Amino acid sequence: MAKDSKQTLVQKIVSRDTLIDKARKWKAEGKKIVFTNGCFDIIHPGHIAYLGEAADLGDILVVGLNTDNSVCKLKGENRPINNEFSRTQLIASMFFVDAVVLFSEDTPLDLINAVQPDVLVKGGDYNLDNIVGAKETIANGGEVKVLNFLPGYSSTSIIEKIKGSQ
Repeated sequence: MAKDSKQTLVQKIVSRDTLIDKARKWKAEGKKIVFTNGCFDIIHPGHIAYLGEAADLGDILVVGLNTDNSVCKLKGENRPINNEFSRTQLIASMFFVDAVVLFSEDTPLDLINAVQPDVLVKGGDYNLDNIVGAKETIANGGEVKVLNFLPGYSSTSIIEKIKGSQ
């Protein structure tokens, strides 16, 4: 998980266009780009372990982060708990994350097609058939990895635990 250079949060949180430019540069430098995405609503040890493991699969870790509106569509009207500004700040603060980009579409497919990662990563409740961008990544010469979850951690279970203690 060690990275050679330090970036500021502002440098890590990028627009789609900036990310595409950076991805071209990284590829030209021969860097292996790893892409993952998610809501990352309440950061917990499972997220940290997952992102750290994803980072170990290449040289550059890019995290696509659902906007608040897309989290609401996916998880329900009471989500997200943390807004997209807070979530981008938290993800970007991790030393092994190189870029964070928001996406508002239902899926990150357009973003994955634009970046063309060498490795596409999702968590353990997915399989190759239901990972958005898997066939496109493979068609571009990349690979798809499913990483195991750290047992006992999920944002939903944390929320349920909080609700139960009121």
